[in-house]
Amino acid sequence: MNFDSIYNFFNLDKSFEYLIKSKENELKDNFDSLEGISEFNQLKVLKAFNKNKLSTQDFISATGYGYADVGRAKVEAIFADIFKAEDALVRPSIVAGTHALSLVLFSLLNYGDKMVAITDDPYDTMQQVIGIVGNKKGNLLSKGIKYEKLALDDNLLIDYKNISQVIDKDTKLALIQRSTGYTERRAFTIDEIEKAIIEIKKANPETIVFVDNCYGEFTEDKEPIEVGADILAGSLIKNLGGGIAITGGYICGKKDLIEYCSNTLTAPGIGKDEGLSFGTSRSVLQGLYFAPHIVKEAIKVGMLFAKIFDSFGYEVIPKINDPQSDVVQAIKFKDPNKVITFCKSIQEASTVDSFLIPEPFPMPGYEDPVIMASGGFVEGATSELSADGPLRSPYIAYLQGGLNYYQGKLALKLVLSNFKKQGYI
Repeated sequence: MNFDSIYNFFNLDKSFEYLIKSKENELKDNFDSLEGISEFNQLKVLKAFNKNKLSTQDFISATGYGYADVGRAKVEAIFADIFKAEDALVRPSIVAGTHALSLVLFSLLNYGDKMVAITDDPYDTMQQVIGIVGNKKGNLLSKGIKYEKLALDDNLLIDYKNISQVIDKDTKLALIQRSTGYTERRAFTIDEIEKAIIEIKKANPETIVFVDNCYGEFTEDKEPIEVGADILAGSLIKNLGGGIAITGGYICGKKDLIEYCSNTLTAPGIGKDEGLSFGTSRSVLQGLYFAPHIVKEAIKVGMLFAKIFDSFGYEVIPKINDPQSDVVQAIKFKDPNKVITFCKSIQEASTVDSFLIPEPFPMPGYEDPVIMASGGFVEGATSELSADGPLRSPYIAYLQGGLNYYQGKLALKLVLSNFKKQGYI
């Protein structure tokens, strides 16, 4: 098959073809190992659809208070089923993963309560929610919430042996961030999360275990509630959106905890009983249907990037044979110009806005300038091919998403071509 016209259009350097093909062959076993997880999660989704009798009527839009919005309740029942939770809150009015996480914290914590992050400080935007950076009005610290963290151990793993030193009788909530975020550690696996939960509950059985599940959904055959988490939250335009959901976030967990969250989202006495889905039930569930396959494709893209850049001597996180528990692939460049070139190359491979040139920018919720390459059908959807990173040492680019492997491979060829022009490889 002659790809010359495509190569010429994208101005690709053909000299990398053999390298990419050889690394794909080396990754065959890694790719094959993803198939079983993807199939299991696909069937889990279909089971939830059938068990909850998803019907055409559930896609009908409502108005006003949303009393007639039958799809809203059906979506939440399906999410609760998939995540093995007692209840769920899935709404388009939850505008981002940070909003979903923030909603949980503001719903469950009151003046004088203490929360502990046992996976070190959380993601950049959550640090502003808590108030440990930025001093934004209305943050948790300003409302009298106490915050502590447990640093990771020397191997950048959860410091299990010291969990009992930070979780005590006064600890209301323990936060576990599953994904790498903007750090230098890999995502934590379900087994590692379970081990941490056991230690937390030993120290204080009443402590609420809250898992930031962003980027981790469907990467394994279990989710955090199945190993003892009390509540978790995430975004619908990351893994679960499948490139189709246009907005929204979700929270799943124990029924009484979800009631607190719904009362905060709307009002006590209203809770989950009002609030429109704005006709999004179809796109949310269709995205959920595609999500297990999309997650597999995204992990394959990340693995190929990791294999190639590892061969050029760059540090990659996770390493190829590390466990995969999120869809984020980090590459440590130690050079801001390389991060910028990387993100600009990813933008060139985008489905939408490929002609735009991303630049570092002071974005809301971040202390450092951030460069973001994201050109998809849904603005900002990291289920689609994207890359970003804060412009701070050690200058790491974080690749995520990819609706299909072939687009990811094209993006890799663009990155390599542009890196070669710049003399980076």
